[in-house]
Amino acid sequence: MNPLDLLEETYLALSANKARSALTILGIVIGIASVIAMVSLGQGAQQSIQTSIQASGSNLLIVMPGAQRGVGQQVSSGRGSAQSLTQGDADAIVAQIQNVNASAPEVSKRYQITAKGINTNTSVIGTTPSYTTVRNFEIDQGAFISSQDVKSNSKVAVLGPTTRDDLFGTDADAVGKTIKINSMEFKIIGVTKAKGGSGFSNPDDAIYIPISTAQRYMTGNQYVSTIYIQATNESVMTEVQNDLTSLLLERHKISDPTAADFSVMNQADLVATASSVLSTLTALLAAIAGISLVVGGIGIMNMMLTSVTERTREIGLRKAIGAHRREISYQFLAESVALTFIGGFIGIILGWLASLAISKLAGMATSISVSSILIACAVSAGIGIVFGYYPAMRAAKLNPIDALRHE
Repeated sequence: MNPLDLLEETYLALSANKARSALTILGIVIGIASVIAMVSLGQGAQQSIQTSIQASGSNLLIVMPGAQRGVGQQVSSGRGSAQSLTQGDADAIVAQIQNVNASAPEVSKRYQITAKGINTNTSVIGTTPSYTTVRNFEIDQGAFISSQDVKSNSKVAVLGPTTRDDLFGTDADAVGKTIKINSMEFKIIGVTKAKGGSGFSNPDDAIYIPISTAQRYMTGNQYVSTIYIQATNESVMTEVQNDLTSLLLERHKISDPTAADFSVMNQADLVATASSVLSTLTALLAAIAGISLVVGGIGIMNMMLTSVTERTREIGLRKAIGAHRREISYQFLAESVALTFIGGFIGIILGWLASLAISKLAGMATSISVSSILIACAVSAGIGIVFGYYPAMRAAKLNPIDALRHE
């Protein structure tokens, strides 16, 4: 049997019972579409988080305070909430460690903000002028905090665009207006450009004030909650991390590194960890969606077994006039693979449309890769072969005499 004859026989066999073929294809369509949509959702989330981390600053190291570790503890307790870092630590890092471009200490806390009867709750971040360099910030209106503002404890503020919109309306000119933070009036001197983000980590939903003002009027001490350090390039980040760890241990008079009252996070490590977690999550989502593919495959096997039973006399007649077992098995395998390929093609289109719908309607990032489509095609063919093999072999092994006697 040549390929054209095989294709013609496959078409005739599948079109003989259109409803049954369509329902069988539907199982594969749902399975492939689910896998494509889930994988695109996972990959989109992975790219979104990687972009968010990288947008927070280039070649970034983050130093956070933490309580000393107890005996047997693997991680420090109270990380981020303890008070062990100071402005002096940030200054020493820039002065004494090579390959450091800039450092920016930060004091942050959420406050209720009011302006002309309108209020919102957002993060108030006390920092220094180098914050824009370290965290890749750009100013949309006005100016950022200056060194003079820090020296004079000025009550000035720079708004993120989301906070500006909440207090004064979308795209309003807020420069020169005043707001109240913790019952104290601050003059707005600038608005940052939108960077994007969500929840408590959204840099657009924040207010930036001089760190000296935050320490004097809000925290009442000289401690900082975070120190951001920008290395000169990516290749020296590990070296800078080791050097600043040694420096801070010396400054804090700690001889045992395991008892450090701070932690240092490498931006590259954050990206790698986030990628690893989200890759695992994507695989899990794909595996869950893949269950429907197995169900669809069982549906194909069921249909092919029914088809073998219904066409027993046909198989006997074909064998009687000289058809080989191989040709019989090829015919049923071709029908099985055709069902899965049609279902796979439709499923890829529906999965792509579903991912677009998720992105547009739910606002969640999705990303469809060529590899996921190729895998979907391979899986479709594999399911057709695996679940069509047994019915094909059963048809090929039928005894022609017994098959011709079948009613």
